[in-house]
Amino acid sequence: MWSPNHPPRAIAIDGPAASGKSSVGQRLARHLGYLYFDTGVMYRAVAFLAHEQHIPPDDAERLGALARTVRLDVLPAPEPPHYAVRADGRDITWALRLPEVEATVSAVSAHPSVRAALTEQQRRVGRQGRVVMVGRDIGTVVMPEAEFKVYLDASPEERARRRYAELQARGEPVSYEAVLAAVRERDHLDSTRETAPLTRAPDAIYVDTTHLSLDEVIAHLLNCIERGSPSPSSGKGGPPS
Repeated sequence: MWSPNHPPRAIAIDGPAASGKSSVGQRLARHLGYLYFDTGVMYRAVAFLAHEQHIPPDDAERLGALARTVRLDVLPAPEPPHYAVRADGRDITWALRLPEVEATVSAVSAHPSVRAALTEQQRRVGRQGRVVMVGRDIGTVVMPEAEFKVYLDASPEERARRRYAELQARGEPVSYEAVLAAVRERDHLDSTRETAPLTRAPDAIYVDTTHLSLDEVIAHLLNCIERGSPSPSSGKGGPPS
């Protein structure tokens, strides 16, 4: 058990797309002085490297070999996105949001060989401690031993609204209906994939962020940490039905 003077060494945050994981994870990590580690960047890294090497997103054998042989490191950085991603020492942080990566990362991340290889790399980072690790299978697969686990959720409509606002702010022409359809499709892929599907760990605090501000979510989680309580019943809202 932890205490206010000794917070949990590893914090796992899971949840579906646009549930607030990145914003919550970044803020929580900065508050605690921890590394913010969005494990999705490793899958994006493999998708980017595969694009560079002309490996199709359905070539499980070559993608698995790529994920096993490249060394991926995630390091803290003072400026947004507050982390740097290096592939065999090369900084590829800003390449991970390219359209070609966005278009293939879901397919790349679905391969069991890729997930197995990157799970080991993610555990390597997690074992160093002082980390807030964000993803879709952290509390269940990557770091089931994490002392403090959180499952963030929100309605598909609210998550689509958030993603739509982000895209609009970047000047990308897209309709809300298309974004909502994409969110629902991603939910289906994440929750039904054979390897490490999206699911809530039994000992994770469940927080429905649909009607909560970022400040409210952070205050709630810090209160749980300060009380030394990992109890799922302390979360706001009920568990997913």
